[in-house]
Amino acid sequence: MEKLRKLVFRLCGEPGLPGEEHSAAALLAREIAPFADRVETDANGNVFAWLGQQGAKERVLLDAHMDQVGLIVTRLEKNGLVAVDRCGGVDRRVLPGTPVLVHWAKELAGVVALTEHPEKEQSDRLWVDCGQSGEELRRLVSPGARITLWQRPVSLLGDRISCAALDDRSGCAVLIRCAELLKEEPLSCEVVIQLSTLEEIGCQGAGVGAYRVQPTRAVAVDVSFASQPGVPPEKCGTLGGGPMIGFSPVLDGEMSRRMVSLAQHNGIPYSCEIMGGETSTNGDRIAVSRSGVPTALLSVPLRNMHTAAEVIDLRDVERTAQLLASYLKEVRE
Repeated sequence: MEKLRKLVFRLCGEPGLPGEEHSAAALLAREIAPFADRVETDANGNVFAWLGQQGAKERVLLDAHMDQVGLIVTRLEKNGLVAVDRCGGVDRRVLPGTPVLVHWAKELAGVVALTEHPEKEQSDRLWVDCGQSGEELRRLVSPGARITLWQRPVSLLGDRISCAALDDRSGCAVLIRCAELLKEEPLSCEVVIQLSTLEEIGCQGAGVGAYRVQPTRAVAVDVSFASQPGVPPEKCGTLGGGPMIGFSPVLDGEMSRRMVSLAQHNGIPYSCEIMGGETSTNGDRIAVSRSGVPTALLSVPLRNMHTAAEVIDLRDVERTAQLLASYLKEVRE
């Protein structure tokens, strides 16, 4: 697990907010290149990696998104505070006091300011304090700059880790590990791994990527809620409990059921995630690309979603990769 731990920490260490995923994309391209026949990018910043039997009738798209939630600078105040808005669905309940990094001409450390009295109702306004005067700030930051939540990556007990951006760099790690598992396998299908942009603001990267690839089927890999206080247990997976296999009207039931059968056959622990409508993942966008794509969804259980202290169990990353590899080995024309 140590090799996988180092991979996940490397992936989470690169900034990649929606529209500014360049640094994360470059790292992902380097990490997956040893296990792919070729790697390319597109105008939206998506990274694509090809493996398997090129030109096969069956072309399987595997998707995980590289972008993370954070903040965006809206204006600079005369008192030196940076007014910000959310960029993606960051959990504002835990923002006050959160350390952040402002990315512009140079990286600038800051902290989300507590601007309301703790006993008063919190407003929707947010500021970041970088310790600069208003004049100094204007030389270093500009409206439009992205801000990432920051926490030193932490190894918890066992195989659990905590840091920001595990949504969905852990999914990216699943696909890199899956490519590694399949490197020497004589696949009967063509596999295109898509590490996509812009998921946190509408899944646009996955949409244009799927349109380009024209897959015959697809599997989206994301994170979903692990059991924690305040979340209904029937909607949760378990840390260390293996991948969550999605069932939804948007998803292909036959593919989902096959994932369950393969997990049972290979002794991979799993849980079923039942959704009555959309999945709120790239799977929704991929499934309706062009004339439609049969799509499955695998999710890594995660606690504290959209915060700087997300938590996963590395065993779930490994088991999700193993299940996905088992599925691809049996795909035939």
